[in-house]
Amino acid sequence: MVLFKIKFPFQKRVRLAQGLWLLSWVAMFSGAITFAIGVFLKTELHRRSEVMHSMDIHIVPNLLMAVGLASVGINVCAGKVCQDSLDTSRFPRWKTFLPPFFCFSVFITSLLLVAMILSFALQPSLEESLKIGLKNGIRFYKFFPLNIPHSTYRTETIDRLQIEFQCCGNTNYRDWFEVQWISSRYLDFTSKEVKDRVRSNIDGRYLLDGVPFSCCNPASPRPCIQYSLLDNSAHYNYEYQTEELNLYNRGCRQALISYYMGLMNTIGPCVLFDFLLQMTILVSLRYLQTAMEGVIGQENVEIETEGYILEKGVKETLLETKEKVKKLLQFAQVGDASAMNPGTQPDEEKPATA
Repeated sequence: MVLFKIKFPFQKRVRLAQGLWLLSWVAMFSGAITFAIGVFLKTELHRRSEVMHSMDIHIVPNLLMAVGLASVGINVCAGKVCQDSLDTSRFPRWKTFLPPFFCFSVFITSLLLVAMILSFALQPSLEESLKIGLKNGIRFYKFFPLNIPHSTYRTETIDRLQIEFQCCGNTNYRDWFEVQWISSRYLDFTSKEVKDRVRSNIDGRYLLDGVPFSCCNPASPRPCIQYSLLDNSAHYNYEYQTEELNLYNRGCRQALISYYMGLMNTIGPCVLFDFLLQMTILVSLRYLQTAMEGVIGQENVEIETEGYILEKGVKETLLETKEKVKKLLQFAQVGDASAMNPGTQPDEEKPATA
């Protein structure tokens, strides 16, 4: 049973080919935009790679870049097919090329949906990656690369991150109270205060209720208070429970997740539009192909022909495709066996031995 059959007079085929040629060029630019979106997302993720523990989320921009480039090539070919369909003498050369072309194109186009689904499905993975990465970034904040071989600029990275995203710590500013974020090279170990703080800690770390300068909120009505944050008596007219403007209250993990998910929410509709446009072109190109095949070998090229999506039903087509794949695999196995044993002969052809 032919699936979704439509009759195509000559003028309708011409209009379909011309409209599809124009649409393929629009889709080519759309594919280029998808590639650019993938590059942008990849760059943004790479900029924060030092505060990410794993790179699982990079599969999304990688897919977008690969599909974007493939989409450009697919639509260039589709435009050429549309051009040649206006000339019945040039169209037959595409007959054997188009079936595998459709299979490849549908697979590539489906990856757009996969990329869009993964962008939301990987949110828990992104959150966990940022949680561990930021924790390590805060932990090694005190190590500046001038005195640690092969170390990264964790100090500068964390400071820039907190200033740019107006955040502090991993979850909140109290995360800084749990690590020694001041390098020992800047501590005076002859000072009684320093000695007492180091001795009071079981690990011998210099901990204090303070944060780096990058946690300070410029919108605060008073000069930033970085140290003795939990001591109301250390500052005039100060209550740490109510001083919400002094430091950024939002953690950097929440800020980064909001930023990246905002990007995903913006990219999602663009990718969905590209998917729908690409599928429209493939369906229309299939109609054009089957309608033009009815003209091949005919003296009158202006006859009415029929176009369809599938020559048989979905179930029959799947079974037929399955059988073709099996035959190809069997042929490949036979070819490999013959290549591995080129000198073997059938038993009946071997010479008899005395």
